[in-house]
Amino acid sequence: MDIDNLIANIKTKLLNNTYIQNVKIEDKTYLHVKHTSHDKNKFHVKITVLSNDLKKISKLDATKKIHKILQEEIKNHIHSIQVLFE
Repeated sequence: MDIDNLIANIKTKLLNNTYIQNVKIEDKTYLHVKHTSHDKNKFHVKITVLSNDLKKISKLDATKKIHKILQEEIKNHIHSIQVLFE
């Protein structure tokens, strides 16, 4: 899977949840290309989530919800994920 398909999949999955109003996804893989553990088939992504509902719970619990939604992508295509909430 390439990064464009991954971003599209992430966006679709997150926006299909009623408690998420908007999402912004950035590819940060270029920052890690020289790392010894770099795998060209796995990506580093930064996800900014706009959700009034997720802002009402702890950041840890909100992050767990995002990880659960994206568990397949994290397992197969994401090396590092950064989640921010607005």
